[in-house]
Amino acid sequence: MASSAEQKEKTILFISFFAGLLFAVLEFIFAILTGSQSVLMDSLYDASELVFIVFILFLTPLFHKPISEKRPYGFFQVESIVITVKNFMMLSVTAGVSAQVIGSALSGGNPVNGLYISFFQLSLGLLSVIVLFIMNRYNKALSSPTVSAEILGWRIDVCYSLGLSCAFFISLFLEKTPLKAIAPYFDQIVAVAIIILTLPEIIRMLISSIGEIFLFSPDEHTMNTIKEICQSNMPRWGFEPVFFDITKTGRRIWASVYFISADNMLSITELKSATDEISCLISKKLEGCSLELIASPSENFPIEQEIKKEGDNA
Repeated sequence: MASSAEQKEKTILFISFFAGLLFAVLEFIFAILTGSQSVLMDSLYDASELVFIVFILFLTPLFHKPISEKRPYGFFQVESIVITVKNFMMLSVTAGVSAQVIGSALSGGNPVNGLYISFFQLSLGLLSVIVLFIMNRYNKALSSPTVSAEILGWRIDVCYSLGLSCAFFISLFLEKTPLKAIAPYFDQIVAVAIIILTLPEIIRMLISSIGEIFLFSPDEHTMNTIKEICQSNMPRWGFEPVFFDITKTGRRIWASVYFISADNMLSITELKSATDEISCLISKKLEGCSLELIASPSENFPIEQEIKKEGDNA
């Protein structure tokens, strides 16, 4: 039977999916009727996001299964693979629309009805606020990176839709100013602005997800947070950290901290107390972090020491 947290996570993802599907369909129809490339761009991004949510809905039960000897990293690495595929797909969409935008601009621009687009985006922005409010109600006391990412996405959608509404409303006055020459190109200008604002984030997420597939270290902020907490608290037990082995797979972080003991003595009780307390401190700042404290025979990293011994024997 699914846990309460799993059910809430699924409910939020379903809300996000059906709301996103409605928005994507409305935007696509409106883009066809008005010929707006900026609205089409928004529709294609929303459609790409739906594919990601579908995969996550199927995978959510797996993320709540415990790790085992057969699957030491659980199914969390699958989440990184899905995110990688999603970002490759979004890059392809961006490249295709960019080519269309450039072609339209070179052929004389794309005059659109700024008033219609302004009211349409204003309506989407207000609907997004309602969806965001409902998702936040369900998200109380729930800790899920996927849900947090979805809520962040809807917050961005609110700002984007309202901002786009204001931009096209302002464009209505361009025809009455010396800048009226750029009015036919305003739709392309907004579409290019969307590409410029979203492309860096897509590339950043892509690089991060590829790194997670190959079990590379997480971002510098995560690394520094774990190191600072360990270096500040481990000396209380007479432990000195000498090496950090930290990887991130999907929503989970795996941290192995090698340490030496000040008096060359090790108490199992103290080791468990140190692990529990430091894990608790890390969990307050980083969700889903599994910590392991490992005694090292010297200040050198154990593997390096073994390599040196084998070299000496040879």
